[in-house]
Amino acid sequence: YACLHDFARGYEFQPEKEDYLIHITTGTHVAQICWFLLAEARYLPARLIQSSPPRKKEQPRGPGEVTIIDLDLSRYNAIASRFAEERQQTLDFLKSGIATRNPHFNRMIEQIEKVAIKSRAPILLNGPTGAGKSFLARRIFELKQARHQFSGAFVEVNCATLRGDTAMSTLFGHVKGAFTGARESREGLLRSANGGMLFLDEIGELGADEQAMLLKAIEEKTFYPFGSDRQVSSDFQLIAGTVRDLRQLVAEGKFREDLYARINLWTFTLPGLRQRQEDIEPNLDYEVERHASLTGDSVRFNTEARRAWLAFATSPQATWRGNFRELSASVTRMATFATSGRITLDVVEDEINRLRYNWQESRPSALTALLGAEAENIDLFDRMQLEHVIAICRQAKSLSAAGRQLFDVSRQGKASVNDADRLRKYLARFGLTWEAVQDQHSSS
Repeated sequence: YACLHDFARGYEFQPEKEDYLIHITTGTHVAQICWFLLAEARYLPARLIQSSPPRKKEQPRGPGEVTIIDLDLSRYNAIASRFAEERQQTLDFLKSGIATRNPHFNRMIEQIEKVAIKSRAPILLNGPTGAGKSFLARRIFELKQARHQFSGAFVEVNCATLRGDTAMSTLFGHVKGAFTGARESREGLLRSANGGMLFLDEIGELGADEQAMLLKAIEEKTFYPFGSDRQVSSDFQLIAGTVRDLRQLVAEGKFREDLYARINLWTFTLPGLRQRQEDIEPNLDYEVERHASLTGDSVRFNTEARRAWLAFATSPQATWRGNFRELSASVTRMATFATSGRITLDVVEDEINRLRYNWQESRPSALTALLGAEAENIDLFDRMQLEHVIAICRQAKSLSAAGRQLFDVSRQGKASVNDADRLRKYLARFGLTWEAVQDQHSSS
């Protein structure tokens, strides 16, 4: 290309006097591509021509044919438009045809579509339980399979279910006699995914040994089955799912840093349903249609019933802890209780009460809501005292009022008191502030 480019720049073309034609039928494929690029970029003020021999049956001794290649790309707008339509169909496929409205989610799906088509590197899907990690992983596989990028199967496993020797055997297989009870050899899921995709959900639950072997399998496409001294190979694409913060697990020494670096090339965080309130309505319609396709029973909402359910589903009371899985269950219950294919207001009101009860029962303690997993690191003695202090703070109108109630005995014998300062320092011992306690209370 460099030689032809130098020639094009150095030659004194006279297009007003001469008509230039470039014959691209002869020459190597590389040379043909280079001529095309130079002409298309107008480094060469020339037209491309192709020649072909005569058709033996029609004119065995004819002159053959010469074809001029038109580089006016406007003629191919229809083709470009078709490609755009196909790309939109791909995006709709990843979203199961749901007309999602959340801009962050839609932008993420566009990125996933590009990665799915162009890359075979591992993909990491973060997100809460029920956000759709497993579903999206399968859709990515089906998309790549439709593009003939996979010849193997989609293999899925939840790593939280793997324990002890069974974890190693399930993932990497074992040979006969590898451990007590191993009467037959086992292939393992990694080999089952050869030529396809392996989805490891809850990857943060893998043990240290499994993490080390998985890293080798990803990087080298080879590994040792449990109890074997002979390597086997498997070429698969990995998608990992997790609800946990793998960065925090790395910092705590519970997850290998090199494995995290290897699977963190493409990372996407799926928002929960509560963060996608504008998508509740289209997902409601999708679940109603899905229920009909699964059961053969078509159901519809009464107008008032639909309005009532959507008003509650998008209200602050709706926590949607189970996310889309919980929404699907809600639709299933309402569809089951529907009379003559109609979901009435009575059915919706019963479902709202059921959801309220479930969310009330599953609501975390005030301390857990404030500190998350860190609450488990507090001694029971301090925990019980702190929970009582938080309860009083939530009832009090001010920091000083809460301090007076908490220190009402000890303050009696002091000449000067600063109950607010004492309470502020007590909360700070646990990484809390008065403002944080109040904000969490108002949002719960």
